[in-house]
Amino acid sequence: MRITPETPEVRVPRLVGLMAVDARESAAARGVLLSAPDRPDFAMTTVVDYVVRQYPPPGTEVPRGAVVTVWFEFGEGEGGGGVREPRRPVPPPGGIRRELDEPGESLFTR
Repeated sequence: MRITPETPEVRVPRLVGLMAVDARESAAARGVLLSAPDRPDFAMTTVVDYVVRQYPPPGTEVPRGAVVTVWFEFGEGEGGGGVREPRRPVPPPGGIRRELDEPGESLFTR
């Protein structure tokens, strides 16, 4: 077995599209560390989401041991913003008045 000295510079691997576990292994094989600002517990847990963004970009030369920041796609119900557009069809005009049982009844007379 031939032992070669470690080079001081390494190329950042392409991590986008990989599952978190695979991204961690790929980064370790290239000699870089991973950081995930949207997953503070990333280093201690098994995250099954996929990498959707990374910095620095793949192919960039960085010092061995440099930190590569990755962002993950959140699964269902894990902090996503949800749908922010109006629902169609819109509710009928009059809002809650259409829900009253008797004509002329108000919310304050119930």
